[in-house]
Amino acid sequence: MSSTTVNITAAEVNKLRTQTGAGMMDCKKALVEAEGDFEKAIDILRKKGQKVAANREDREAKEGYVIAKIPSDNKFGAIISLNCETDFVAKNADFVAFAEKIIDAAITHKPSDLDALKAIQLDGRTLADTIIDYVGKIGEKIELGRYESVSAECIVAYNHPGNRVASIVGFNKCADTQVLRDVAMQVAAMAPVALDKDSVDASILEREIEIGKEQARAEGKPEEMLEKIAMGKLNKFYKESTLLNQEFIKDNKKTIAQYMNDSEKGLTATGFRRVALG
Repeated sequence: MSSTTVNITAAEVNKLRTQTGAGMMDCKKALVEAEGDFEKAIDILRKKGQKVAANREDREAKEGYVIAKIPSDNKFGAIISLNCETDFVAKNADFVAFAEKIIDAAITHKPSDLDALKAIQLDGRTLADTIIDYVGKIGEKIELGRYESVSAECIVAYNHPGNRVASIVGFNKCADTQVLRDVAMQVAAMAPVALDKDSVDASILEREIEIGKEQARAEGKPEEMLEKIAMGKLNKFYKESTLLNQEFIKDNKKTIAQYMNDSEKGLTATGFRRVALG
């Protein structure tokens, strides 16, 4: 059968578009090339996505859409960052809807890490394959940049306007909604590196100590005093960079730990995650 004699109906094009998310013209071309064979047309569109993905592999995907969400029981929270090349695509309604679909899948399946999230079945295909298909539709590099999750007795999610940064915070119990939201906003705004000084990664501490030594050395301090001076500087680091010790952005006379305890005796944060573009 010659492709020029194939009569492709609008209904067939719409069906293919609904299933694949590809554009109308791309769907029609695929159906014509496939001589009306629906499954073959799907393969053509997927191969197009793979080809576009390969061609865009060296591009940077620094724009995108970040979203955090929690289920109704408030005991699990997740954040994803769906990245793209341009702000134009990041604000596209279809792109936003795709990101929302991914976070919903994360909330439903509670994957352990990014690879597990990519392996989730979405519309009969893995999320990783679905993203490649989407690349063919959009024509830009699209990648799932980050996935983070927290489990706790009570979780609060905060999405900063513009969806370029989001946070989730776990607490030992539920309390006043505004208080919990304030802490989640603190995480988004101040980007702490750890919950408290005991949970700071050893590599971060080593780097801070080395920076402290170099600063002291540049100030002409004696070599034998560098270690002690650097260790002293860690207190400032803990105050600036660990959530419970940070000054509360709405009242700098209190630390976050004090703000929570003053709001409700014994209330504390047990973990957090923050994801931002760039």
